[in-house]
Amino acid sequence: MSLSFTHRHVLEDRMSGYELSPNANHLAVARRPAIFSVLAHAGREAAVADALSAVENISVRTVSPSDWLAVAHVAEAESIVDSLAAIEGLSFVEQGDGQVLMTISGPDVRTILAKCLAVDLHPDVFVEGQSGSMMICRVAGNLARVATDTFEIVVPRSYAGYVFDELREAGREFAMTRGFAA
Repeated sequence: MSLSFTHRHVLEDRMSGYELSPNANHLAVARRPAIFSVLAHAGREAAVADALSAVENISVRTVSPSDWLAVAHVAEAESIVDSLAAIEGLSFVEQGDGQVLMTISGPDVRTILAKCLAVDLHPDVFVEGQSGSMMICRVAGNLARVATDTFEIVVPRSYAGYVFDELREAGREFAMTRGFAA
């Protein structure tokens, strides 16, 4: 007997029936991102941070001074494993199946996020490339500013539906659309 498995995203049911064309304010959910938790060994924090910044096809998100998330939208997890394994002084584990990556963007993104965060997102304070672990809609997650009006959110899979619903409600007055990332 042959078994075949189909990947079904945890937010699949929440996406059905939504707009196919995004508005100016949009919440996009990545279907299969590669997300790794990376931890530097004691005394190796600076060297690991430098080495991570040189790895191609990943975005590095700060969790703590010796802990990061390595996020990839397009690279295969296997190629990232090879790159991370070549860095001396770190331990890592793939977290893609246990985390959900959402991208929220648009001219009103800071107002929308202000309803769910207790963090100053002013462009002079939370600059492009900055990230951090924080409460996102009362759930522990990681927020990164990836462009002028674009932020990425990583939350545990078990809370993704709740965070998605809260963000959807926060964006309602701005006609925020939502869907899976292309």
